[in-house]
This record gives sequence, C-alpha cells and structure tokens, in this order.
Amino acid sequence: MADTKTPDGKTLSVGGKSTLSLKPRTETGVVRQSFSHGRSKQVVVEVKKRRMGSDGKPEPAAAPAPVAPPPVAKRPDPAPAGRSARPASAPPSSAPPKSSGVVLRTLTDEERERRAHALGDARLREAEERKIAEEEAKIRAQREAAEKVEREAAEARKREEDDRRKHDEVSKKKADEVAKKRFGEPEAAAPAAPAAKAPAAAARPGTSTARPGTPARPGAPARPGARPALESEEEEAPKFRRGPGGAMRPAAPPQRPTRAAKTATERPRGRLTLVNALNDDVRERSTASFHRREQRRHKAMMGNEPREKISREVTIPEAITIQELANRMSERSVEIIKYLMKQGQMATINDVIDADTAQLIAEELGHTVKRVAEADVEEGVFDVADDPDDLEPRAPVVTVMGHVDHGKTSLLDAIRQTNVVSGEAGGITQHIGAYQVDSPSHGKITFIDTPGHAAFTAMRARGAKVTDIVVLVVAADDGVMPQTIEAINHAKAAKVPMIVAINKMDKPDANPMRVRTDLLQYEVQVESMGGDVVDVELSATKKTGIDKLLEMIGLQAELLDLKANPRRDAEGTVIEARLDRGRGPVATVLVQRGTLDVGDIIVAGAAWGRVRALVNDKGEQVEEAGPSVPVEVLGFADTPEASDRLAVVDNEARARELTDYRVRQKREKSAAHATGMRGSLEQMMSQLKTSGRKDFPLIIKTDVQGSLEAISGALEKLGTDEVGARIIHSGVGGITESDITLATSSGAAIIGFNVRAHKEAREQAERDRIEIRYYNIIYDLVDDVKKAMSGLLTPERRETMLGNASILEVFNVSKVGKVAGCRVTDGKVERGAGVRLIRDNVVVHEGKLSQLKRFKDDVREVTAGMECGMAFEAYQDMRQGDVIECYRVETVQRSL
Repeated sequence: MADTKTPDGKTLSVGGKSTLSLKPRTETGVVRQSFSHGRSKQVVVEVKKRRMGSDGKPEPAAAPAPVAPPPVAKRPDPAPAGRSARPASAPPSSAPPKSSGVVLRTLTDEERERRAHALGDARLREAEERKIAEEEAKIRAQREAAEKVEREAAEARKREEDDRRKHDEVSKKKADEVAKKRFGEPEAAAPAAPAAKAPAAAARPGTSTARPGTPARPGAPARPGARPALESEEEEAPKFRRGPGGAMRPAAPPQRPTRAAKTATERPRGRLTLVNALNDDVRERSTASFHRREQRRHKAMMGNEPREKISREVTIPEAITIQELANRMSERSVEIIKYLMKQGQMATINDVIDADTAQLIAEELGHTVKRVAEADVEEGVFDVADDPDDLEPRAPVVTVMGHVDHGKTSLLDAIRQTNVVSGEAGGITQHIGAYQVDSPSHGKITFIDTPGHAAFTAMRARGAKVTDIVVLVVAADDGVMPQTIEAINHAKAAKVPMIVAINKMDKPDANPMRVRTDLLQYEVQVESMGGDVVDVELSATKKTGIDKLLEMIGLQAELLDLKANPRRDAEGTVIEARLDRGRGPVATVLVQRGTLDVGDIIVAGAAWGRVRALVNDKGEQVEEAGPSVPVEVLGFADTPEASDRLAVVDNEARARELTDYRVRQKREKSAAHATGMRGSLEQMMSQLKTSGRKDFPLIIKTDVQGSLEAISGALEKLGTDEVGARIIHSGVGGITESDITLATSSGAAIIGFNVRAHKEAREQAERDRIEIRYYNIIYDLVDDVKKAMSGLLTPERRETMLGNASILEVFNVSKVGKVAGCRVTDGKVERGAGVRLIRDNVVVHEGKLSQLKRFKDDVREVTAGMECGMAFEAYQDMRQGDVIECYRVETVQRSL
C-alpha cells in the first residue's frame, strides 16, 4: 500500500482493514436568523479552530489555499453592506501549493458563475429587506405621531371638562347659597328647644363651638358678635335629623370621610365614561331636585284651595276617540276612562266612542255639548246666497243635443267657424265639449256640445243639468230618433226652455213638417203649430239660418234674465276630466258663480288642488274665469270625476277635510255595493241567479272620464244571466305597467280607448303575452266585446232526425260480433250518426252506428226501402223486431 504524506511532513500508514479518515477541524451549530419583515429561518454555521502547535500554542495562519466548496456554497449568506465580498476562489497562481501529498482541484468557470449569481441574489434580497424595513419604520413613526396627537387632544379635552365641571360646581354652589338665603331650609321651622340648648352646651366646661381639630382657649368668653341663627342653620342644615317623634335634633358633627370610604359608600354615577371615572368630587344636589322641592312646597301651600271648574262647549261628531274628547274638554283622559270603567266598559285612550256616549261623559264632567254630523263639513261650501245688489248679467249656457249624425258638431263648427268634426273618429262626437262664441247681436254665448251616441246618456244628462237653454237638433231628412226622444226627456227633467233646430234643410228629401208632427207625440209643440217652443230651419253645411238661431237664443236669454255675482269665490261643475301625461290631471270646468283665479285652492269631488293654469277654449292661458266661462283647469292632485261640483275653499286644511270625507263616503258605498248589504230582496235574488254565470274580466283605460262612464254603462247592458263583463280596473290615462301586471294576475283583457300603452308597459305586455286592444270608436269596442262574451256562452245542441230502420235478422260474424240485418223504413241512415235502439217502445240503448254495410261493401249512407247491415259501437244485444232511430247532433254557437 502506498504512503501518503501529511502537510506537516509526517507519514501516514494504513495496515490491515483499518479505514483512512481525517478528523475535521470545524464544529457545526444551528442559529435562527430573524428578518425585519417578520420571517425567520434556521442557518447551519461552522466554527473553525486554529491548528495547535507542538508547544500547545495556535500556529500562525498560513497563506490561503484553494479548498473545495462547502456544502452550503450553493446559497451563501449575503455579504455585509458596504463591504466587498470575499472572492469565491483565488487564482491558482496566488498561492503556490505546498509540497504535500493532497492535491485539491480548482473551481471551474461554471462554479464561479454560480457563486457570482448567488452573491448577486443575496445582495438584491438584502436591498429589498432593507427597503421594507425602512417603510415599516416610517409607518411606525407616523402611527406614533398620530397617537401622540390623539393623546394630547384627549388630555386637552379632559382639562376643558375639568374646568367646565369646576365652573358648574361653583355656579351651582352659589345658586344654592342664594336660594338658601332667599327661602331658607325647611328645617328652620323646627322647635326652638334644640336651639336653646346650644348656649348651655357652650357654657359647659370642656365644650366649645370651635371647628373640630382647633384647640379651645380655656376661659375664653363667648363672642358677642356671633353669626345669626338663620345663617348657622343654613350651614349646619345637613347636621339636623328628624327623630321618631317628629322633632328636629342636632346630630353629631360628621367626620370628613376618606377617599376610600367615599368610594365605597357612593352611589353609582350611571354610565361609566372617562369624565365620570376621573371625577372624585362629592355628588351634590341637582337643579332639577331643587325645582321639585320648590314645586312640592308650593303645592303644599296651595293644596287646600279648591280649583275653579271651567265649563266649555264641546263639539262632538258622530264618532270620536277618548283622547280627542279629553283634549276638547281640557280634561285628563284618565277621568274619562274611570267613568267608563264605572259603567262596566274597559277602554283605552285610542278607542272610538259614539256621539251619545261622548255626550253623557261631557255632561257628567260639567260641560255643554254641541252635536255635529260628519256631513256638516260641506256646509258653507256650495249654494251660499248672494246679495241681489251684487248680481250682474252673465252669458247664457246653451247645450246642443240630439241624435247621432244629425249635425250638432257641424252646427257648432259653422257658428265658431272651426272644423272640429273632422278630428272626430268615425265622424261622430265622442266627447263633451264647451265653447264660448261672440254673437253679433247678443254678446257672448257659451255652447256645450254633447255626443249623440246611445252610450253617452250620462253626458247628455250632465249637459242638460248645467245648461240654461237646450237646442234640440233634428235632421230634416231623418226625423225624430231614439236619442232625440232621450234629449227631450233630459230637457224636461232639467226644466229648461228648448229651441228646435231643424238641420239639413239643403237635402233634397228634407221634410221639416214631418219633424214638427213627430215632436207632437212627445209633447213638444212648436210656435208654427200653436205652441211655445221656438223652431228654426237651418243648414250647417250651407251656413243658412244660423243668424236666426243666434237671435232666438239671445231673445230667450233676455227673457230668462240670467245674472250671477262675479265678486265671490268661484263655484262650477266639472264637465269633463282627463289625465294628460305631460300636464297631469286636467278638468274642463264651467264656472257658474264667482270668479276662478290662478292660485285658488279648489275642491271637486274627492280631488283637490291649487289652480296652476287656466286655458280657454281657444288654447290661450288666462288669469281668471268669470261666470258662464268654460276653462281647462290644471293643478288637481287627482283626476276628478265628470259632473263633480267645484268650489274654492280658504285653505288646504279645509280642502283635505272635505276630500277625506268624500273618499270615505265613496269607499263605504263601494263596499256596500260589493257585499250587497244594502241591496233589496229583488237584488239578492238576482245575485243568487247570476252567481253561477261566467265573467269576462276587463281592464279599461280611456282618455276622458265621460268616455269611461259611457263604456262602462254600455258593457253592463251586454250582460246576461249566463255571462257578463266584469270591469276589474278602470281609469283615465295611458296604459301603465301596473295595468299589465294586474291583467297577468287576473287573466283580464286590456282595452284602450283613445289612449296608448307606455313603452315599458308595451314591452312587458309582449313578454307576458298580454293582448292590448286599441279603439277610437265606441261602436267597434262594444261589438268586439260582445263577440268575445258570446264565446263564453254554452253552445246549443240541436238534434236532427235522419230516419228509422227495423231489424229483420241478427247474424253472428266472427271477429266482428253481432250484425243486424235491417231495412230502412223512412229517411236515411248514416255511418257515424247517433242511434237509439227501441224495443217495445222503450229505448234500451243509445250510442253510435259504427258499421254500415250494403252486401259486402262499406257504405256511407243507405236510403229508405233498402236493406243493409248495421253494427253498434260497444253493444251486442240486438234482437229481431227492434226499431233503430238514426239522428244527427249539431252544435250551434249562441250570441248575445
């Protein structure tokens, strides 16, 4: 075996099976390394020992020699900042090798590059960690500065609170001293016996009135200038206590308690705050406690005097709450509840009692009662008498009435020189209109145009109600028609004079005498036939006879002597109302008395508002409207109903009171109508008959209130005992999303009359597949609804007899069953028709003819005198001599 020399020149020899090993000169250990950002890791470190010489001393360090890379050379520790890293390896020429037997290899280029990369990564990590540490230090400094500012602010607030509390205590103490000096303590009225003992106690040897802790001077005489008794009582008031007998005796002077004793016996201060926690002052009497003491003293002085009872006049409505009754009587609610409890009735202050009970309670408590009804809120609103000296002449109100297509609107167009009829759908008037024209001879005249269709009865009645003169238009070529008769009845019911205008005199078949003769049947006698009704022949298209009609209207107005007071609050009637999407609720109002100004607070039915604008019939805005002037009123909060009376009130509170009452009345009427509680016996029986009928649900939206009224009335007339229209919802204005939602949930159809659906509602209807029908002529609307309701009627079954046959023989056919050989005696028999099997004049089977054969062929029908084979559907018991009736059942759809 070869020998290897050690660096110190000694020879190593290995013999046998021993193993060659070198003992390392380093010791390893584990150290935990912490970083500034909170992370830590364990690092293995090595400690090198110096070589020891023969004398026991460490040898001097030799020149560095290239060594093999340590195990941790792949990830060395970062070099300190500002200090260059030790080179990973020295060039081979820098340290000449010693003459030793161990040859160490040099570092390759790849290892050098790897070490350089490792050192660079270590430097980058160290720079990043240093940057993170600086940022954290900066954030920590900012946080400490903010906490310091908050602490200083809290200390300043605490000092301010202490100063304020000390100031309040000083002020309170001064106020208590002033109050004690002014009123004195209640203990000052105690018997004088204890006070007389004070000089005696002072005269006793060994006693002194000096402050505790101060040595008394022996033999010192009592000072003549001692403080008065009242002042001493004020200072020593807490030292007195009341004995069992009620007498006041002085108590022993209390010792000043220590801080700990005070804390132990002190009552809790309530909520624990910073101020309360740091407050060590003695709790004193509050100002509220002082006021309560003064009130008790004042009550004790005045308690024996009886209070004077004040009797009041109490206004009691039909129903009132206990609290409201107590307020009106200026009594406590407890007194009323006590009275009711004595009567055996338990109640609270929010319970409602009737007028009789309220009157008994008020009279029991010594008040007088004034009973009022709920309807009294409308007193003083309408029909207030005017002074005759204030009346002035006004323009007449003329209503044009008659049958449809007799020329009413054309006549007004000729008078006003307009063309309103061209804008009407279908050439018929479906709205009520109001206009004012200037007559050359008789000044201004107000005209009201009414529709002539049968459905607009309510509009004609409304026009006749507010009019002074009725102009009955009758076509000379058509004569008296049903709506003409209805207009005559409306005029007679309103007790207004009538003028007959015979129109269309330019037609070749015009016959005015026929019109005059037909009017006699209805007790209308014109002047030309010896009566008192004025008649005028005219032509609206040729504009002939119009001047004479205006002259007759003026003469009639002079005879009526029409007057009104323009200098008062306005009263009028709503002729028509609609919901305008851009302007809101709009009402066409005919002012009858007074003057309506912009800014007035108005009430019409269950709607109220403030007049924002007034628009006349020409579309111009005006500031006021006097008697007999029709205007459009803007400013209502809700859409009023047609024919509602309009009035001006003083304030909004009065307007709300009126509308609330009317809304309540309307709700009660609708509820009573729905439940039938107030119906007659006949109505109850009719409801029982119609309880099983089918309903056709509808949602109706119209442009004006009058059209809605007319459509609802026309649809109600279509109903029968089997089917009827049920209007779920109706209103004025466009079709909205809520209407679509209601139609979806109830399965109703939506009808729009002269209105359209909003964009959002239209999109929702397309999503929900809800059909919306639009109409602008009432004829078409009524006809379509009539057809739809007819579809709900049960179809009618009609039986048509075809013929008879007799059974001659019965045959058994395999795979078919029994087949009857028959001869047709009369009529014919058809395959698939209904049959009845009659035996001894009794119907034993009723079914269907399944097979019909002529010899071996299937045929469709067999006529009289011919023989055939018949097989019944699901029936085999046929006998010779039976008679067969053949018939056909037809289903016929009914209509209203």
